[in-house]
Amino acid sequence: MSKLHIIALALSLYAVTTYAAETDYPDLPPHGQVDTALSSHINVMNAETGVRIEEVNQRKWDSGNYEFNLRAGSSQRQIANTGQKLKEWDVTLERPLRLINKVFIDSDIGEEVVARANFALGDARHEAGRTLLHLWFNWQREEMQVTQWQQQVENLTQQALTTDKRLKAGDAPRMELSQANAAVAQATVSLQQAKMRAELAGNELARQFPSITLPVQLSTSVPQPIPENLEYWKQTIIGDNHELEMVRSERRIQQMLAQRSRADRIPDPTLGIRYSNEMGGNERVTGVILSIPISFGLRSANAENAEYQAQIAGDRENAVRRRLEGDIYAAYTQAINSYQIWQQASEAAASIRQNADLVARAYSLGESSLSETLTARRLALESTLSENLMRLDANEARYRLQLDAHQLWKSDTDHAGAH
Repeated sequence: MSKLHIIALALSLYAVTTYAAETDYPDLPPHGQVDTALSSHINVMNAETGVRIEEVNQRKWDSGNYEFNLRAGSSQRQIANTGQKLKEWDVTLERPLRLINKVFIDSDIGEEVVARANFALGDARHEAGRTLLHLWFNWQREEMQVTQWQQQVENLTQQALTTDKRLKAGDAPRMELSQANAAVAQATVSLQQAKMRAELAGNELARQFPSITLPVQLSTSVPQPIPENLEYWKQTIIGDNHELEMVRSERRIQQMLAQRSRADRIPDPTLGIRYSNEMGGNERVTGVILSIPISFGLRSANAENAEYQAQIAGDRENAVRRRLEGDIYAAYTQAINSYQIWQQASEAAASIRQNADLVARAYSLGESSLSETLTARRLALESTLSENLMRLDANEARYRLQLDAHQLWKSDTDHAGAH
């Protein structure tokens, strides 16, 4: 094998490894499952059907709505002087003809409606990705609480055993054992409630995205800071946004429809060929027919109406852009603040857990009361739950920002509507 082949193989392996690293995350479903889940979502499948519908409509725009028209007639001529009756008939083949400028406009409209449908497909897939991300982290939150309450039940059970040993040794009153058992019972109830919520969250995720396999054990991921500033995310997201491109495409379509209506002020002519057999076959007439409709008020009103529709589409594009800028600011701010809040919650939880361990050790040595120990356990649970919730919030906010910027769960559909 030549050096060139070795280098090419190494680069290929590096590219595959890099792609896998970019698309698979420890706390997210595998990219293969995500791609299948998004592609099989009902809204995405409907959008794909919409693309095929618009491709059919493109053929309609290209061919136009004019058709050949065949007219035939029969009559009888009666000559007054002789009383002779002669049969006559005629046939006409005609068709309206689009002016050449209208042909070009219709072709452009046909291309644009397909582009709009592709943008709609990309937007449907993006919204399905948002839904999947939201449901996935909802399920993770509930599963995390199950784990935390399970740990709390085990800790309180161990605390009850310690209290029972002290009671048997005469170092604790029976009331403390009752308090310890009551704490275990309360934690068990909370555990059952957490399991019910986790089951419901998992069922909702499986219902909307059946191809996603829920892992038996959760994988945690340490939140990462947002690497770029607001302006970077604004330019990245707005520069490649399916919803914005969709309304832009709609605006272009309305502008072309307005252009088409202006062109319709000059009506299309109808050209035909006529053949008639007259005077009982003694006369045969061949001719060309040209007809032009004359209508000024209707065509002018249609053109004016189309202009207003184009203005509405332009205003809608501006409104969507402003809303997107607000959404980007909110998502970026949430991602930045969620990471900072998680850092603070993590530091606080570590300190509170350490204090709870010290209080529990002190109780086992008879240097602390059960009430203080249970309070310390409760505070440790609450702080740990808060830390883990903040961790999930920070990760979800970062992934949401990456998803909007098309840096997460990439697919060919992301650029399906590009011109």
